[in-house]
Amino acid sequence: MAQHAHGPWIDIHSHPGRCFLKGLASDSPLVAVLGPDESTARIASSIRGEVAVVNTSTVADLAVIGMNNQGGLGAVREFEPGEARSDHDRQLASMAHILDDDGFQAVRTPADIEVAHEGSKPGVFVSCEGADFLDGDATGLSEAYAQSVRSVTLVHYRINELGDIQTEEPRHGGLTGFGREVVREMNRLGMIVDLAHATINTTAEALEASTKPIMISHSHLASPGADHPRLLSVEHATMVAEAGGIVGAWPSGVVLQTLGDYCDEICRMVETIGVDHVAIGSDMDANYLPVLTSYEQFPEVAAGLRSRGMHASEVDQVLGGNFIRLFSAVTAGV
Repeated sequence: MAQHAHGPWIDIHSHPGRCFLKGLASDSPLVAVLGPDESTARIASSIRGEVAVVNTSTVADLAVIGMNNQGGLGAVREFEPGEARSDHDRQLASMAHILDDDGFQAVRTPADIEVAHEGSKPGVFVSCEGADFLDGDATGLSEAYAQSVRSVTLVHYRINELGDIQTEEPRHGGLTGFGREVVREMNRLGMIVDLAHATINTTAEALEASTKPIMISHSHLASPGADHPRLLSVEHATMVAEAGGIVGAWPSGVVLQTLGDYCDEICRMVETIGVDHVAIGSDMDANYLPVLTSYEQFPEVAAGLRSRGMHASEVDQVLGGNFIRLFSAVTAGV
């Protein structure tokens, strides 16, 4: 990848090839609905899009989420005893297979990003979407860290023990005491705290608890006539930026229709919270009606941003540099 004139491009939140299905039996109901795992081919395709690093994210509440009575995603049952941890272990074992057996470059430190950018192998950054696997015990974070996890999204589509989510009525009033404990432990370990799916109150209280900047890995700004529970108010996004964090622009069809719409939204976010605080979180292969559907489209995004007046250096910030800065800040002194 060293032949590219631009800096490292990074997708900060994705599920390439439905990597969370890896290790499930072929007759699993999830495989029947979603199709088989194709993570190896999808990650390999990132080279053609000049993307240095992709994220592979587990889905902590995968076993219990489905379509709820309101027609959206949510928990449709409770976990069986030990089920959350068991499925977490299955998914992380699959991520280890992706790193070790499929021969991709593991990204565990900021320096590993440059290795991937200069080499011939895509870099893979492992995260967990939802902290449900902890089952109320923060010591599970150090175990996840040992298995290459470098970011955890505190909440997802199930209201867990950490805080409230955007798509359900509040139950905790924000971040819980256990949520604060988890934030502090992630700071200690050098793991990125991800507040995607969290309410504004949960986000504000996580920022108060954290000594490091945080990210919202995949969302974008709401606007009049184009709103959705998963989108952010200006206040919500700005508080993350003012604390040194980043927001990953989300190419979801909940309000977008074209790749051009997505580029417009990236520019609007840059104008609102600053070019230093915007990144790309594609949610690849687990997104709703995505307007960005392959890594080969990243050069189109870059060209679209340049055509809208962004300098090449600013495009590099959004497509990778801002995440590197955040990762470096979170891991400093660890």
